[in-house]
Amino acid sequence: MQHIPVHKLTVRSGIGIEIKHTADFDARMQDVKNLGAHRDDHYIFFMIDSGYGSIMIDFEEVAIHEKSIFYVLPAQVHHKIENSEAEGWFIAVDTMLVPKEYRMVFENQLLLQQPYKLDEASHLHCLTLIKLLYNHFNHHKQSPFYLEILHSLLHSFIGMAACGYETLHDSGKKKLRPSQIMQDFKNILNANFKTEKRPAAYASMLNISESYLNESLKNTTGLPVSYWITNEVILEAKRLLYYSNLNVKQIAHEVGYDDHTYFSRLFKKSTGKTPLAFKATYRK
Repeated sequence: MQHIPVHKLTVRSGIGIEIKHTADFDARMQDVKNLGAHRDDHYIFFMIDSGYGSIMIDFEEVAIHEKSIFYVLPAQVHHKIENSEAEGWFIAVDTMLVPKEYRMVFENQLLLQQPYKLDEASHLHCLTLIKLLYNHFNHHKQSPFYLEILHSLLHSFIGMAACGYETLHDSGKKKLRPSQIMQDFKNILNANFKTEKRPAAYASMLNISESYLNESLKNTTGLPVSYWITNEVILEAKRLLYYSNLNVKQIAHEVGYDDHTYFSRLFKKSTGKTPLAFKATYRK
């Protein structure tokens, strides 16, 4: 494969949503296995009712245990989905159907998101809602207001998930300014890291000083702006080294460097390995 494939929801669904129960998983998991490592152009939500599953996301294996919710963001590279006697649900959702305020919750971490453990009451509420959603999705396609009801149920489920993650992140406290800056920084970093490497440029995009941006990120993550810019670049480079057949020079260009020797030095400084050594280690 020359580039990492992108799995598009429109190929499977024309209404921006796909929902399956574990009873439907065999075919779905075979599709994912056949696709291999890939990105999605949409959100994926998992809710495990019993047992557990695991998914490999950007070189980290995440275990999802019973009564937990987990999500995969658009563009995150993932593969190797396993389910060990798991019962639960899979929902693929077009990004445009995830309200902005909920997206801000799901996308506000610079580090990899973790599963959210539901208490008994929350699990029951989510399970009731997702069963309504599943039933409506599969059995009421000819009914009046089908899409309107479907989207309302979907928004309710996503809202409950967002509420849980927001409580988990902030312990119910009002979001502080540094946390908001971190979230805004992540959003513009994802969109611009290939073409913009200067901390001052990101501060300018946020209409704040570079020193205040650095201070805010250090307060929330313990690390400065420059670290997170390089981290995003190196993560994308690792994805391309591992999952594509692009050479080092092509990958350097993909992540915004004309000088591939400089890129190689940066990669080694960040990871302790040259790009080729990294590729040889992970692609035996």
